[in-house]
Order: sequence, then C-alpha cells, then structure tokens
Amino acid sequence: MDRQNEKNFILWQSNYGFVIMNKFPYNNGHLMVVPRRHCIDLDQLSNEELQELFYLLKVSTQALKECLHPHGFNIGINIGNVGGAGEDHIHLHIVPRWRGDTNFMPVLSETKIIPEYLEKTYQKLNCTFRDLIRKKGRQKGGRKK
Repeated sequence: MDRQNEKNFILWQSNYGFVIMNKFPYNNGHLMVVPRRHCIDLDQLSNEELQELFYLLKVSTQALKECLHPHGFNIGINIGNVGGAGEDHIHLHIVPRWRGDTNFMPVLSETKIIPEYLEKTYQKLNCTFRDLIRKKGRQKGGRKK
C-alpha cells in the first residue's frame, strides 16, 4: 500500500483522475472524484477525462454500497470558487446517506458526528476499491490502472 496515498486518503488514481476521501466529511465515507488536470469548468475536460471521471464516480458508489451499505447518495459537482470548490477548479462529491442520518448536533452546535475514524474507513474502502477495479479490469470494457 502506498503510504503517501494513505496519508492523503487517496483511494484510487487513474490516467485522468483520482478518488480521495474528504478530510472534513459531511457523512462517513464522503468521497471526492477529482480530475488530475487542473480545470475550472466542464467545458475544459476532454471526452476521455469526463468518461473516466464518471467511471470513477460509478466505482466509488459501488465501493460505498459494498463497504458501508448506505441507503442513498448525494452526488454533486462543484465548479469554481463560488460553486463551493474552494478555489477555481472542478470536482465531484459523493456523500453516502442513511435513513435518519440527520440529528440535532449540527443545529445546536454546528458539529457533525462521524461514527468512524477516517483511517478505519480508508482501510475498508481501499481494499474494496482495489478488488472492484481488478474485477472490472478483467471484464470486457473495464479499465486497468
């Protein structure tokens, strides 16, 4: 296992993008899919980059389903500083959701309780990502790292 990836919570890297855990998650298992190339708009991404980013989005939801068993997802694309990206760039968010996962803590104290340490979630998801990508690589049309 790559220690630098583990330190930065990077779950998978491909030719055009990577999947990383959010260090300040909205929910347990909150992931981001990020293009390798710095882009500030969808129009700047090539068809190959878009296709691979959405492939990584698909694999990410599959890994989360297998590992954390969420009941649904919030999936969004942040574009630019004003769009919530924090700076002028683009990335996708995948937030797993469970029935009843809201509580009074964010309302009263602007605090969110995450039920598992990031490192533990990383270990679980990292193994699942490797297995899923390996399986897909053997299937027709799958991608290899």
